[in-house]
Amino acid sequence: MSSDERKDTVLLTLDVLSVDECVNLVSSPSAGAISTFIGTTRNHFKGQRVLKLSYEAYGTMAERQLYALLQSVRERWNVQHAVVQHRLGDVAIGEASVIIAISSCHRRESLEAVSYAIDALKANVPIWKKEIYADGDSTWKENSECVWSSTSSSLPSTSATPESLPVLSERSDRDGDDCRKAEG
Repeated sequence: MSSDERKDTVLLTLDVLSVDECVNLVSSPSAGAISTFIGTTRNHFKGQRVLKLSYEAYGTMAERQLYALLQSVRERWNVQHAVVQHRLGDVAIGEASVIIAISSCHRRESLEAVSYAIDALKANVPIWKKEIYADGDSTWKENSECVWSSTSSSLPSTSATPESLPVLSERSDRDGDDCRKAEG
C-alpha cells in the first residue's frame, strides 16, 4: 500500500484467498507489526471426516457488518490498515475460509485486534457454514458464538470491550474436537 492514509478493506469472494494479497493491503512504512488470522478447512469434526466446507452469506448485510466490525476495531486499538476476506461457496481441505490482516505501529495492538475481529466476525456476521462429510451427509453448522444462536455464549458483539473477550487458550477445545487425534 503506497499511502499511509488508514484504510479498511472487506471482500466476500468465491475465489481462493491470498495471504500475500492481504499482507500487501495492510503494509505501511509506519507499521511495525502486521498480524494475521487464517481460518482453514480441516479434514475432521467430532470423529467425522470432512471433505469440504460450503459458505453462504447475506452479502450486503455481511459486508456492512464487516465494515462495522473494523470500525469497532479502530475504536479500541490504534491500527493502521485492516483487511477481512471471507470465502463463499466450496472451500477445500487446507484452503483458507477467512483471512484477517491488521497492521499497527506495535505488535500488541494488531495481535489483540485480530483476535477480537475473528471472534466478533463469528458472533455477528451473517455468513453460514455447511460441512460436507465423507459418508455423504452434510450439516449446516450453527455457530455457537452467534448473537442470534440458540446456543450462544457471551462472546463478543461489536459492542464488546477488550476485557470481555475470552482468552483463546480457554476456548481452544470449545467443540470437544481434538485436532491432534485427527492428524495422520
